[in-house]
Formats: sequence, C-alpha cells, structure tokens
Amino acid sequence: MNLKDKLRRSFFIVNKIYLFIIFLFLSIADSTLGLIYFLISLFIYIWKTLTYKVPMEVDVDIEFKTLVYKETEERDLKLDLYYPARMGDKNPLIYFCHGGGWISGFRNQPNNVSWCRFLASRGFMVASIDYRYGLTNSMEDILRDYGDGLQFLRDRAEELKIDRDNIILMGLSAGGHLSLLYAAYNSFLELEDRIKGIRAVVAYYAPSNLKDIFDKGNKSLFAKFGTARTLDGKPTEIEEIYDYYSPINWVSKNMLPTLLVHGKLDDTVSFYSSLKLAERLKYFNVPYEFYVHKSAGHSFDTRLKDLTTVNILEKTVRYIRKQISGDGK
Repeated sequence: MNLKDKLRRSFFIVNKIYLFIIFLFLSIADSTLGLIYFLISLFIYIWKTLTYKVPMEVDVDIEFKTLVYKETEERDLKLDLYYPARMGDKNPLIYFCHGGGWISGFRNQPNNVSWCRFLASRGFMVASIDYRYGLTNSMEDILRDYGDGLQFLRDRAEELKIDRDNIILMGLSAGGHLSLLYAAYNSFLELEDRIKGIRAVVAYYAPSNLKDIFDKGNKSLFAKFGTARTLDGKPTEIEEIYDYYSPINWVSKNMLPTLLVHGKLDDTVSFYSSLKLAERLKYFNVPYEFYVHKSAGHSFDTRLKDLTTVNILEKTVRYIRKQISGDGK
C-alpha cells in the first residue's frame, strides 16, 4: 500500500478528524468564521447524502405505495412497496433493508430509493423497510421488526400480488447483516415457515462476525459506536452476545444460497468479514457467489460510477433472476 492509500485509510481521514481540527482553529481565530465553516461543511455533507445513487439512471416511471407494517410505542414502522413496470398476478419480491450501523438510515434515503427504483426497473417488486434503531432498542427488537415486515408481506401476498414462493432477502451494510442473520438463524434451526419461499440472500458489505468491527484494521468510530450501542457493550465485555448475533456462527448446510458483495478497501466493515463468511459457506457446500471491488470502500455501489461498479450491479440482477428461475442451486 502506497503512502497516499495509507493516508486515505488512516484514522485521521476515515473519521474526518481533520474537519474538526480546522473548525477548532477557525473558531479560535474568529467564531463567526468557524460557524460559517461548520454550516458549509454541514451543507456539503447533506448534499452528498442526498445525491448518492446507483450509477444507472432509471428512465421509466416507477410507482410505489407506503404501508404501515407495524405499530410500536416509539413510532409506526413503514415500508415502501415499489412496483415493476410490467405487473403480473404474482411478482417476485426483493425484501430490501437499509444500512446505517443499526442506529441511523431510513428506507426512503436517496441511495436506498435509487436501489429500489433500479431493481423495480429490472422487473422485480421491491419492499424497502424501516426498523427501530439500536440507540433505544435492542438487536432483538430490530430483528423482530425485520421478521414482522416480511410476515406482513407474506400475509398480504395475494392482495399485493406478491409471489410468496419467490422472495430474495437483500440488505446494505447493517441491513445486509440483518438479512444474513435472519436466513442463517432460521435455516440452522430448520424453521421452515420462516424461510419458505426465500430463494437467496444478497448482502452488500455486511458484517458477518460483529467482533470484526472492533479489529485494529477497522478505523470507523461510527461503526464501533453503533455496534456497541445496539448490543449494549463491547465484545470484550459481552462476547457471547456478539457471537449470538453474528451470522457466520449460524451458517449450516441448510443455509440459503448467498451473494456477498464487498469493496476490498472498506474501512467501515472489514472486507475480511465477508471473506471469512465465504469460506464458511464453502465449508458447508452452500451455493454462493462473491463479487469483489478491488479498489472501493464502503457504500461504493452508490458513491462510484466506474465500470466495475456498474458490472457488479448488473451481475447482482442476473444473480437474482437466476435464483428466482430456480437455476441457482
């Protein structure tokens, strides 16, 4: 790794400490100047967040509707159901789960919307869900929300024109973790009613072993805080809890076909977390594919527009189609 790459992946850059230092010096020199700098930095951050999208523009009208799938004391939990351009009586469903370290993110965030529109334009029905955050809820609460959203759609499959026998679980980052854990846990325990009709899992840059987030090579303070807050402790304090909620520990010969996607330079969720999961899937002869972007970091799918990213997204669509057609095993 050259000096430029080392600097880009350093703790100083990954956690944007340099922005705070600049703000501190400007505030000492001139409080007004410091405030202006802060507001400009905040605007740039929000603007970037609102413009991150998958690299392929969707030029067809994509209809969707919002449904409340669960009522909680905290808030009503909603999902957005996106319709393919050509609707049938039964439509394969991609159950899509956003990331955000279990403590942030939302279903209609621009990057998630762009994913859903992209997938719907390729002929799939897509359900994008919200769930409670780990700031005030447990991982068990979040997993319960995940399962309840899926059951809500299954129960209304005929009304919503969903093919309950052709479901794909898909998630980004923390959402990928929830998708993997749901599939691995329920297939390990052979809970047929929970995995019936699910054809595969698609996980983009997801942690398979939650303890990997605290490895020395991972410099993201946000990732560590989100994990520790949701699980209510660090792995050195509650190792058994980290093991319990790590998908890799539930993989068995019954695991569903799996697609893993990861950037090799990811500094939020270690690339090696997916690599180790791939090895585990191979050990149990579970059908899997592993797409790697050798020069990309976290969330590359909506931050980059290079040919490799485009190819990975198109390959993801082909993978999903193959699983739904029954040719994936």
